[in-house]
Amino acid sequence: MAAAAAGLSWRRVSSFTGPVPRSRHGHRAVAIRELLIIFGGGNEGIADELHVYNTVTNQWFLPAVRGDIPPGCAAHGFVCDGTRILVFGGMVEYGRYSNDLYELQASRWLWKKVKPQAPSNGSPPCPRLGHSFSLYGNKCYLFGGLANESEDSNNNVPRYLNDFYELELQHGSGVVGWSIPVTKGVLPSPRESHTAIVYCRKDVGSPKMYIFGGMCGCRLNDLWELDIETMTWSRPETKGTVPLPRSLHTANVIGNKMYIFGGWVPQSAGGEISAPDGEWKCTGSFSYLNLDTTEWIGLISDCQEDKSNSLPGPRAGHCAVAVGTRLYIWSGRDGYRKAWNNQVCCKDLWYLDTERPLAPSQVQLIRATTNSFQLKWDEVPTVEGYLLQLHADSPVPSVAGIPAAGIPETSVLSSQGGCSLHQSPQSLPSVPYPEMKVDHPSQTNLIPNNVQVALSSSSKVEGKEKVAAPENKVTQETMKNHADATGFKESNAPSLLPVCTSSAQTSANVGELHDLDKQSVNPDASVSCTVSSTQTMVTQQAVKTESSSTNGAVVKDETSLTTFNSKSEAAETAYVMPSARVNTGQTNDSHSSRAPQKPPAPVKSRDRRWYDVGIFKNNSAVVSQFYLLPEETLNNSKTEGADVPDYRLLKKQDLFPGTVYRFRVAAINGCGVGPFSKISEFKTCIPGFPGAPSTVKITKSVDCIHLSWEPPASSSGNILEYSAYLAIRSTQLQENPSQLVFMRIYCGLKTSCIVTAAQLSNAHVDYTSRPAIVFRISAKNERGYGPATQVRWLQGKGTVTHS
Repeated sequence: MAAAAAGLSWRRVSSFTGPVPRSRHGHRAVAIRELLIIFGGGNEGIADELHVYNTVTNQWFLPAVRGDIPPGCAAHGFVCDGTRILVFGGMVEYGRYSNDLYELQASRWLWKKVKPQAPSNGSPPCPRLGHSFSLYGNKCYLFGGLANESEDSNNNVPRYLNDFYELELQHGSGVVGWSIPVTKGVLPSPRESHTAIVYCRKDVGSPKMYIFGGMCGCRLNDLWELDIETMTWSRPETKGTVPLPRSLHTANVIGNKMYIFGGWVPQSAGGEISAPDGEWKCTGSFSYLNLDTTEWIGLISDCQEDKSNSLPGPRAGHCAVAVGTRLYIWSGRDGYRKAWNNQVCCKDLWYLDTERPLAPSQVQLIRATTNSFQLKWDEVPTVEGYLLQLHADSPVPSVAGIPAAGIPETSVLSSQGGCSLHQSPQSLPSVPYPEMKVDHPSQTNLIPNNVQVALSSSSKVEGKEKVAAPENKVTQETMKNHADATGFKESNAPSLLPVCTSSAQTSANVGELHDLDKQSVNPDASVSCTVSSTQTMVTQQAVKTESSSTNGAVVKDETSLTTFNSKSEAAETAYVMPSARVNTGQTNDSHSSRAPQKPPAPVKSRDRRWYDVGIFKNNSAVVSQFYLLPEETLNNSKTEGADVPDYRLLKKQDLFPGTVYRFRVAAINGCGVGPFSKISEFKTCIPGFPGAPSTVKITKSVDCIHLSWEPPASSSGNILEYSAYLAIRSTQLQENPSQLVFMRIYCGLKTSCIVTAAQLSNAHVDYTSRPAIVFRISAKNERGYGPATQVRWLQGKGTVTHS
């Protein structure tokens, strides 16, 4: 099957920096988030360096390793458990194999030689190469390989193995020891240079190890399955065309598929060739096994020739690594030249996106002004860009024959005190988009490792919260669900601001993974990192927050903030109408609730058009304009399946003050545009209200904490007072965990306050992401309260005594 017919879009990485490792074969590689870590292999000598490639910045670097640095080896076992890597065995020089075990703590680039206990029912594994070494849970599974029967390394007498070992790991670092599991069924036949992967179906939940191919004097293409729970070997029945017998190939699991690439295969088709001197060749064939249906699907055939250099060339002994849904292939041996009596190795790096990217997180607001938004969303690994779209709740004016957009089916009652933000009741279905050709991302400026601006994982509130304004008293004003077409009641809690968070992101320019072993290795997770309660903080260790008329978004998932406008923020309330806003009069700074108003009539879904803001390479954007589509495009029923427009030919529309805009974002990779995120709504600001307090600092003392902040960057007049709130436990919260209850713990002109131990003893610990105590701080001027800053104070495991 042709690659194009199979929908494949291989990309060769042509632009990179740093010390590129020399080409080789027999090396091994693993991935830690966006980093490829390569070790060993041979080509004119066995390599002993550790090379790292950053797939985001296209940088190679050589980390400064220390400790018990292992000798160079080839055809070794190489697995990754979090941020530690285990290396077992391999060839250390011609004819001499190893059975040593090394551990690399990649967070510190520290090597350590480990000595596991011998099994109680047999001998430890003998020195070998070409074995498989697979990780599942806290155990590694060793199978097969090739041993040298001769004690003289110059007299190589091969012995193919089919022994099976289990290596139990200690948590974090170190190992317990080897064991020889008692298995049922027939063991796979002896072999080396095979592949082994572990897969666990989501619906069944029983982990299985699959062994494919290998060499035992002749190449093999048999498939074996081990049920890890029952330790039973079997030969699963498969459908489709089984790949040719092969060795020195690679196998990688992405989703429910095991992708097989390359290796040595017979020169002519016809199954196994028993003669050791049979004609063999390197292949560039590519296929996968659906692990749920055990059906083989061929993607690139063995006989397919590619004269356009759009596919990786034939090779064996290469490495292949999955980063998210992307498969990377590097180097390997592409044949043997008898005339030269040497082997030729490839020098190229390729990647393939195997499926469209996942939907990004909801768009998050960093800063809003009267006519722009600064937005961000969580990064999706291995993507080449993001398509950002918006929909305006107020009509888009007709420009050059372009009709105005309609209003949403559900109107939003919002105050003019800052930026009202709401969440759509549900995300819209993803929009099919044509395949897009985007160049591989070039070097990118990364946010420093210790600070990354993102939204805090706040309480999961679906349009309702209860807030206490006076100290030690809880008032219970609620805002109706967004789906309620009768309008909203506004709560008097301050709206929110995204906080500064720390991510386990790796700096591209530093050859080190900073404290990765202390954090979960999850490429999609932003870790709210204000201040840990297990440390005594000093004022310099600040939690910086964005300000300048900023609000968060009312959302319905765990990774975003929940906000609403306080009644005291507003000078007047308005609906977003097709032609004008309807004023409802002035209000004072009391805690009385407003009566909902009759919403405008719903409009046809055809009028709810999405407009492109643009395609962005990084996961952030400053939005002040969007593109208007021609009328003939808007009237085309196949708009969303059409080609991406040429933005240079389109007119732009500026954002308006006091207007609600909906946003959604989709990621782009070599397979095209993925599904859109859930929808977020933000309202551009109206001048006159103060911004949010910034640079929040938390200092812990023995019996209290000291909370301080800096005034808003834009006060729009004199600041009359600040209010600080603490999320507290309550019976209402137990009944509905999505409704946070706040108590005001400070009101005054000072930019700091003391939170006593008595107050903290009543605090609610939010477990939406990592356990944290939630504070909110907002400023008031003559017009009222502006948006608030929310701070999540992280709690250590030993300090959380209540929920």
